[in-house]
Amino acid sequence: MAIDPNIPIDWDAELVDLTTPQPVDVDEHRAPRHTDRQPILPKWARSAEAFQAQMRWAAENAAHRAGYHAVRLPLYVARLIARAPRGLGRVLRSWVAWMLDWDGRQVVRSAVAVSADGMARAQYVTLAEERSRRMKARLRMSGFGVLVSGAVGVALLAAPAWVQLLTAGVAVACLGAAGGRPDAPLATSAVVTSRVARLHSETVMRALQSLGIAGINRSPKEIGWPAPISRDGAGWRAEVDLPPGVTAGDVIERREALASALSRPLGCVWPEGAPSVHPGRLVLWVGDREMSKSPNPPWPLARGGAVNLFNPFPFGTDPRGRAASVTLMYASAAIGSIPRMGKTFSLRLLLLAAALDPRAQVWPFDLKGTGDFRPLQPIAHRYRAGDDPDDIEYALTALTELQTEMTRRTKVLRGLPSDLVPESKVTDQLADNSSLGLFPIVVGVDECQRWFEHPEFGEQIQAICEDLVRRGPATGIMMLFATQRPDAKSLPPVISSNVVLRYAMKVMTHQANDMILGSGASSSGIKAQAFARSDRGIGYLAGEGDDPQIVRTHYVDAVVAEQVVTRARAVREAAGTLSGYALGVEQDVQAGPSHDVLADVLGVIADKAWLESIAERLAEFRPAYEGWDKTSVSAALRPYGIVPAQTWLTDSATGKGANRYGVTADAIRRAIAERDGKRRK
Repeated sequence: MAIDPNIPIDWDAELVDLTTPQPVDVDEHRAPRHTDRQPILPKWARSAEAFQAQMRWAAENAAHRAGYHAVRLPLYVARLIARAPRGLGRVLRSWVAWMLDWDGRQVVRSAVAVSADGMARAQYVTLAEERSRRMKARLRMSGFGVLVSGAVGVALLAAPAWVQLLTAGVAVACLGAAGGRPDAPLATSAVVTSRVARLHSETVMRALQSLGIAGINRSPKEIGWPAPISRDGAGWRAEVDLPPGVTAGDVIERREALASALSRPLGCVWPEGAPSVHPGRLVLWVGDREMSKSPNPPWPLARGGAVNLFNPFPFGTDPRGRAASVTLMYASAAIGSIPRMGKTFSLRLLLLAAALDPRAQVWPFDLKGTGDFRPLQPIAHRYRAGDDPDDIEYALTALTELQTEMTRRTKVLRGLPSDLVPESKVTDQLADNSSLGLFPIVVGVDECQRWFEHPEFGEQIQAICEDLVRRGPATGIMMLFATQRPDAKSLPPVISSNVVLRYAMKVMTHQANDMILGSGASSSGIKAQAFARSDRGIGYLAGEGDDPQIVRTHYVDAVVAEQVVTRARAVREAAGTLSGYALGVEQDVQAGPSHDVLADVLGVIADKAWLESIAERLAEFRPAYEGWDKTSVSAALRPYGIVPAQTWLTDSATGKGANRYGVTADAIRRAIAERDGKRRK
């Protein structure tokens, strides 16, 4: 490089030896430190659900103990009476031994034996005199005690009978207790408890070293402890930084060996990764008892309460007993597991939650055909059980209708002011506006592979579902799929890669695991194949928080499900949001409408009419409308964007004006024009 002659040379500057390698890392400024602040309160103190569960367990445990011993109280009394004679003998023997100082006599005898080997006679005499003094003092105390006891006995002869019985009972109880044996306790244990050893770092390190992971055995001293091992719920939590090159997944796939090394049941040991920190961060939670055998708290919404699908609702609990919630809005879902692990019940739980939002339409499709979704019929807008040809055709027609509805919603959203749709999607406020028809729609499909593998309609159904999964959530349409064969045919990649909520229970391979939880989940330590067959209802939930978490879903059987749906239907009837299958209005889905509802309604009103009047006139006009009421009319008009409003008319029966829900002929004409325009397109 040439030297610029215009730049003066500083001859006093320190020369740098360019032949010697210079350090790259400059130590002039310390790098910023990134720290994780520990919470002020422990996790159990910040979880109301965990605290309530612990208090509930304590109350139930105390009640069980009280009842157990109350039933056996007569047996305990009989045992005390039987043991009282032996207890009296022991008390008398101990009193005589104390009074005559038998222990002192043994000491004197020992002194005699020792004196034969040269013990001074003076020491023997001293010990004998000391024992004699103790005996005299104890004899005097015993005599005084006998006199006092006699006085008390004489006083009891003159006391009331209840005092005599009470005193005798206490005496017998004390003597019976004294007459007991260590191998035959008076009362049996009401609760068998098992002592769980505290989790120590040495125990965890030994367990990790026993797994046969080369990186751990090569560098055991590089195992780090970001936080102290602490009590977390009904177990112990340890956070471990594994040596370089070792991931949490390496430990998770050896969960069974880890449980053996910790000498704990498999259902108590739950290693998890923390991908948001780094792949080598292991979070180990060791419970006091197996998760599958611990009490499963009832679903908080089983007895009361409502759901807003825009907000989280209870779905289950984590291993620590804390509540795990799910937000269903804007999120399609995929649920997968091998058979008999709780997949269908988990999907039904989500649909039951949707039923408790009176605005939402619920579309259950039970392709297994066993009737698991039967409790949802009273509130379902569309419903089908089975995979016969007519069931598949029904589903295709319903999905086509839903795709058309999604297109209508996109137009409605485009036409709204930007301040109402700042993120170009349905909001809670827009869903409340019934005139827009942007209420949530939740479609649940169990054994979805029966749709996608159908030889005739499979490709068409798959294409519609892929479109609904991609564009539907923003318009308020959520698709929930469940399958027992999570592969590319059962759950097409376009669907599995676009769903937000993912729940994977026991699967057999890492491919099935990643199909549900997302590509790379297994390599990140999120492994549903590590669950045991006994872990029913337990799985990895991904998509709700930053990291996947282990969740045990609340168990809701068919009886409770029917009670929930009964409550949900009553709310929907009051709100006027029942529609479709729940009202018996299915002609447009099953075989196509045999008549034009809009044209028929327009034919029975002149300018405007109340809904009840329209129902009466329709029944007179065409037998197919027999049994319709104002709710049926409202449900039939809603898919066309017609929302009844307060309408002022004169009541023909009373001759007085009144305000009731009705529609105008102009609204019907506009709906017909819009519908026919869509058909021409």
